[in-house]
Amino acid sequence: MKKIFDSVFDEEVHSDFLKFGRGEYKNKYLIDGKKQAKKWAIKTGAEYANFLVRKCLEKIDGSVDIKGVIISTSDLRDEINFEIKKVSNFQGVRKHVIESNVESSQILDLMEKYPRVFFALSFSGDNFVLKIKPKGPKSEKKGKDDEGPVVDFCSLKTENQEIIDELFFGVGDFKEVFVSHTINVTDIVYPANVESLKPAEIREIAKRKGIVIRNVNADGIEKTSEAEFVV
Repeated sequence: MKKIFDSVFDEEVHSDFLKFGRGEYKNKYLIDGKKQAKKWAIKTGAEYANFLVRKCLEKIDGSVDIKGVIISTSDLRDEINFEIKKVSNFQGVRKHVIESNVESSQILDLMEKYPRVFFALSFSGDNFVLKIKPKGPKSEKKGKDDEGPVVDFCSLKTENQEIIDELFFGVGDFKEVFVSHTINVTDIVYPANVESLKPAEIREIAKRKGIVIRNVNADGIEKTSEAEFVV
């Protein structure tokens, strides 16, 4: 989201928005944060899984015990150079189950090579504990009555100020904060050579145009901001 509001429309943002067609999508990119004595306790929706895995792995020099799943439409067994517990395949979606000690660079290299693969991995380091549900992303669960959506797909306890600054950009100091986004895709921008492309190629290349509305509630004070995008 920070990239959207900074007008940085790179391949990472494009890949993330491929799942959206025309229309309005409420309660996306949810984040719940609480300041503790020396750490922050953060819960997010599934959209932040890859971001959190990458940011945490970048702080690890060497190997780390990892549990979770790598989810892809392709079979990655020939690409993965560490132990895979098992691989399941349901309707073309492959779930590579990981439960082993892995060099952090091996996962980071995979993430760089396959930016559209979903990494739902749990592990810990000196100053953080990251837990992500080992399954594919789905719509957030609704809370009881009017409590709003439940945010519990990813859980992170960390001292990493860099992660806090990126997730809660523009918020400032806080004790408790909740952030939600509404994504309104108003149009699909097709490439100029659309007639010469296959349907699958069009889906991959076409850009989404619209607006993101960001709602922040920090210590009871609400703030709304908007950003346009073509990505």
